[in-house]
Amino acid sequence: MKYLPLNPELFKKNRERFVKAMKRDSIAIFVSNDEMPANGDALYPFKQNSDLFWLSGIIQEDSMVILFPDNPDPKYREVLVLVRPNELKEKWDGRRLRVKEAQDISGIKTIVWLDSIESFLQQWIHLADNIYLDSNENDRKASLLRTREYRFIDEIKQKYPLHQFERAAKILKNLRSIKTSLEIEVLQKAIDITDNTFRRLLKFIRPGVMEYEIEAELYHSFLSQRATGPAYSSIIASGDRARTLHYISNNQECRNGELILMDFGAEYGGYCADLTRTVPVNGKFTRRQKIVYNACLHLHNYAKSILKPGITIADYTDKVGEEATQQFLKIGLLKKTEVKNENPDNRAYRKYLYHGISHHLGIDVHDLGTRTEPIKAGMVFTIEPGIYIQEEQMGIRIENNVWITKNGNDDLMKNIPITVDEIEGLMKK
Repeated sequence: MKYLPLNPELFKKNRERFVKAMKRDSIAIFVSNDEMPANGDALYPFKQNSDLFWLSGIIQEDSMVILFPDNPDPKYREVLVLVRPNELKEKWDGRRLRVKEAQDISGIKTIVWLDSIESFLQQWIHLADNIYLDSNENDRKASLLRTREYRFIDEIKQKYPLHQFERAAKILKNLRSIKTSLEIEVLQKAIDITDNTFRRLLKFIRPGVMEYEIEAELYHSFLSQRATGPAYSSIIASGDRARTLHYISNNQECRNGELILMDFGAEYGGYCADLTRTVPVNGKFTRRQKIVYNACLHLHNYAKSILKPGITIADYTDKVGEEATQQFLKIGLLKKTEVKNENPDNRAYRKYLYHGISHHLGIDVHDLGTRTEPIKAGMVFTIEPGIYIQEEQMGIRIENNVWITKNGNDDLMKNIPITVDEIEGLMKK
């Protein structure tokens, strides 16, 4: 890992929270992600199972976390399973974790090698009545690939058909959506790296620069600050390409007079920042660009003011939609007759703002969390309204990351330049 060691108390606290939610006489088993093949003999860079990382901080392949709080032998109430270091494999693929290193990262005292776990696991499962198994229950899941966690579910159910099986993901969906202060510390580091990177880009952007050159600066800045890399595929979209929400080609020239929408964030310590800013390529907003930008910023600030404990995402989205309607009338995008005759299932403002306003953020960019129940203190959300105008070949989005607290919300990106004057001032320098 490139990042500095994290506080193992973060992962200890996460395990305590999960164990507290388990039924008595239960064992919970979490397995790492697969190493994914690319072409030939190549593998994609390894990405750890988010739930296993949340519980342990371990990013090594062939890992397991086993929690059995009622195990008669206290030594085996928390177990981390690792692949045994192999001298030949390490010559090719690099060093694997030793016992002390894994203990320091995870805070788990008992380490068992993968090649000897089978006999242990059988004994422990025979002592338990319930088995918690993990699955991907992210609402945005779209992959048809049968991953290791699902194959493991099949294997365990076949071996132990008379046990009661429970969904670990149901617990984790609630727990992972509520961030502890220790998690926020790591997330803030990812955000601070992203902040520094944005300021660097403001000095670099100019007419004639290529989108991929900006992306290269972004990568350089992330890695030089110990980030693992980008939290997701960065969007560097100048001109009309900014209306494409997931534009990642990043291969065109940035031209004088255009705006450039940049949606990017660093990953640090397993946690993801998610920032969007839209800036003028030549460092100066035109009058019309400033009007639309300030309308978007107004929506951003309005959304931030109402995103508090107790509101649902549905109600929040409706309220932002009402405010967007008023702003779009004000800046000439909508006419009163269009609003009066709008389809309630496809409201008039949706022509210019056609995506959601917020999503959960954490270990995953689109992190676990409810979309139907009221928002709770401790959740982290993006706030990212946009205005996309086909007739003017313009797309603007402004996004910050906010931690919801009992006393309101804490904008974790409050120090990142956001107003027209701040952006123009920094680009002028």
